[in-house]
Amino acid sequence: MGKKNKGHGGLVYSTNSDAFDDYNDEQSEETRPKNQQKLRVRIETKHRGGKTVTAVDGFIGSEEDMKDLGKELKTKCGAGGSVKDGLIIIQGDYKEKIIGWLRDWGYTLTK
Repeated sequence: MGKKNKGHGGLVYSTNSDAFDDYNDEQSEETRPKNQQKLRVRIETKHRGGKTVTAVDGFIGSEEDMKDLGKELKTKCGAGGSVKDGLIIIQGDYKEKIIGWLRDWGYTLTK
């Protein structure tokens, strides 16, 4: 048999927007300090129509903080990009520059 959601007494679906408010609060994780973030920067071309992008992975924290970091990186690179599924994507090959900026900003465990 499937697992029951103990926090909601078996509630599977509800049109009440307040039904899952406490569940969403549990999901938001507190952002770790910059010097404890293990960010990994890599170049990707697969599944992107031949376009090169720089991906930053490993951010642990709130979605809002990750979006702020992504916005700052896009601004510094002067390029487009997105933040989704725990991944910051910057259009173009900016790996070395991004690693340098992240380290300057206090993300000392960046590779």
